[in-house]
Amino acid sequence: MAPTATTAGSSSPDNAAAATSTFTFDPFASIRSFKYSGSVKAVYPLSPKPKIPPSIRRPNYAREGVRMWFNFWWQFLESRNIKVNTTADQEGVRKAATLAREVLEIAASHAKPGVTTDEIDKVVFAEAIKRDCYPSPLGYHGYPKSVCTSINEVICHGIPDQRPLEDGDILNIDVTLFHKGYHGDLNATFPIGEKAEQDAESMKLIRVARECLDAAIDICGPGVPYGEIGRVIQALAESQGCAVVKNYTGHGISNCFHAAPTIYHHATKKSYGIMKPGHIFTIEPMLNLGTEWRDLSWPDDWTVATVDGARSAAAEETLLITETGVEILTAKGGPRHIDTTERRKQLEEQIRAREERKKRRKLDNGLDSPASGAATPTPAPEEANATTKSGAGPDASDK
Repeated sequence: MAPTATTAGSSSPDNAAAATSTFTFDPFASIRSFKYSGSVKAVYPLSPKPKIPPSIRRPNYAREGVRMWFNFWWQFLESRNIKVNTTADQEGVRKAATLAREVLEIAASHAKPGVTTDEIDKVVFAEAIKRDCYPSPLGYHGYPKSVCTSINEVICHGIPDQRPLEDGDILNIDVTLFHKGYHGDLNATFPIGEKAEQDAESMKLIRVARECLDAAIDICGPGVPYGEIGRVIQALAESQGCAVVKNYTGHGISNCFHAAPTIYHHATKKSYGIMKPGHIFTIEPMLNLGTEWRDLSWPDDWTVATVDGARSAAAEETLLITETGVEILTAKGGPRHIDTTERRKQLEEQIRAREERKKRRKLDNGLDSPASGAATPTPAPEEANATTKSGAGPDASDK
């Protein structure tokens, strides 16, 4: 695609006079082996990396120099076990999560037709710095921006660029902040303009993504196998005509951006571990319209889109397991605790009934009765490092 003369920064009458002319281009137009799956295309150049004030504490991966490789390796080793966070850890993540929610709400208020995702990225960076925070995605495994912005068929890890948002788009904004040694992570999907708000399919997709997240949160608490999260999400999503993306997951979070446990959003034997008080993690279901869950990676090695061009939406919160349930650390309006005792009793009965059905099927097939035990198997520790919106992404995210 030939460079096109466009105007940057002209999203409102107030800044139109200050608009400057620039040339934009599609960086992947000459790559014959790559074809976009939908209408969203990359619009470069990317804006320069912003300077971090010296007063802002940075995560290890953002520190340049000879220790970079060591820091990545140490983070990998730390991520292999599910951390039981101390009271001090919990308060640290709670503060970072609260600030991340504030920044997400501000970023969302700027998401209007004509505004570029690069402008939203600048808003996130500025608001993070105001709050004495480092934007966690910036520099994470080389990610070039402060936030992930995923439009329409883009599932996750969209890089903010010069594409103006259009009336009818849907936009996922994924914010993670690092504050005084701890990360807080959340995302939400928003309709852009009246056309999007009147698009029944898009609004349904956004609603179902949030409903799947809420349904999963409602079963969280001490003693619950992590695998139950995916069972709940997949059943609800598919009942509403949506497919659950399987290659990207939620993740543990605290001092490390991404750590154990790996939170699968679909039913799978790969899931392992039992929730305990002090565990902190994200749930972030990514749903596609229709039945196709597979994804397509762009040549930037970050942006992930649906293979068929169908729209995708996601929702995410950072959660803390307590003695009686779960605290939503990134909740709108501030952290909120949910006592899930009664819901978990119902879940225990469902798990018990499911295990009994499995035993009966094995007996009917002439196999020995399996030993009773945990509702989900425990694979090797390396399962904690599966690809996550977390594994290699900013939220590889998550982020």
